[in-house]
Amino acid sequence: MYQPPARRTLPVLLAAALTVGLVTPAQAAPADPFAGASVATVTDTLAHRLATELGKPAARSRVTSAVAAGSVDLAALPLGTRFAADVAAANHAVRVAKGLPDGAESLLRVRLGDVSMRAQAKHEVPLVASAPSDDEATAVTAYDAAGGRVILDGDQMPQRPVLVVEVDTARALPLGIEVLRQTLASHQAKSALAGAALTGGYWATKVDAVRLSDDKEPWIKGDAEIYTVVSGFGLDGHPKVDIVQMPYLNKDGTTYYPNQLLVHFSAYKYNLADAVMMEDDGDTNYLQLAQAIAAALLTIADAGVYIPLVSAILDAMPSSWWTDDPDYVDSWYTLATTSSGRLNGAAANGWMDVSPYWVAPL
Repeated sequence: MYQPPARRTLPVLLAAALTVGLVTPAQAAPADPFAGASVATVTDTLAHRLATELGKPAARSRVTSAVAAGSVDLAALPLGTRFAADVAAANHAVRVAKGLPDGAESLLRVRLGDVSMRAQAKHEVPLVASAPSDDEATAVTAYDAAGGRVILDGDQMPQRPVLVVEVDTARALPLGIEVLRQTLASHQAKSALAGAALTGGYWATKVDAVRLSDDKEPWIKGDAEIYTVVSGFGLDGHPKVDIVQMPYLNKDGTTYYPNQLLVHFSAYKYNLADAVMMEDDGDTNYLQLAQAIAAALLTIADAGVYIPLVSAILDAMPSSWWTDDPDYVDSWYTLATTSSGRLNGAAANGWMDVSPYWVAPL
C-alpha cells in the first residue's frame, strides 16, 4: 500500500538543505548588517550604497530631482526593495545607537551639501558622503558612483555636487528629549512639596534674544539642533533637571528673538538655576546622557545654600564629547528671577538677552 511521505517541518527541511548545500547559512539566517553599529558607521554605509545607486541614470534622476526641493526621507526614495530594506535596518540601528525607543518613523535623510549645488547636480553625477561625527574633521570621505572613495576638504565646500546622508535630528531631538525627561523623572525624588499646586503665579526667565558665535557645525553638517539642560534644586531639596528644546536656533552668527521661557522658578527651591546649552549632532545617545546626568546630579544633597550644578553636568558628559565630538555649546550660571539684560556664556560662544517674566494664574 502506498504510504505518503512524512510531513516535514520548515526547520527540518532547512537543515536538510544546509546539509546538501542548497541553502547557505547566510541565506538561511541573514545577519543584520548594522547590528551594534555606531551612527557614523550606519550613515557611512548608506552613503556608499546610495552612491552606487546613482550609477543608474534612472535612479540618479529620481534622487537629484527629489533633493532639489530640499532634504528627503531616505525611506521615501523609490530605489527598489533591497535599498528600502537596508534603510529600514539602518533606521533601527540608529534608534538603538541613540538610545531611542523603536518606532516606524524614519530618522534618516539625504540632502544636497549646499543649495548652490542644485543646478550642478542635474548635469553631474553627485558624490555621496555622510555627515561626520567629528565636528572638527579636516577631511570628509565621500563615494562616487563606482563605490570609490573621494576625500573632500572638511573646511572648504567642494566644487563637485555632494549629497549628504545624515540623521534627521529635527525628528530625533523631540524623541530624545522625551527619553531624557522620562529617565530623569524616574530618578528624581518625589515629595508632597514637589507636587504642590500653584495658586498665585510665578516668575520665569524669558529669552528675548540669543546668538551663537559657533554652533559647532561645519559645512557638511547643515543646521544645528539645540537644546538646553536647565538645572537647580527642586522644592524637595533635590537637584532638578528640565530640558528645553530651542528648534529655531540653527545657525551661528544669527540673532534670534524667540521670547521663550527658559527657567520656571515655580519648580525651584532657590532663586537660582543654571543652563547648559547642547547640540545634537546626530550621534547623541540620549539614554546614556540622561543616565550620566542622573548619576552626577541626583546624588547631590541640599546643603542649605545654592550650589551651581553646571560643573557636575559637564563632568558627566562622555570624554569623547570634549575631543572629536563637541556637543557642548555654552553654559550660563546662576540665572535668577531678577536676571535681565545681556548674559554672555561661560565658554564665550554665545549670549542671551533675558528678562524676568511673571506667569500669572488663570
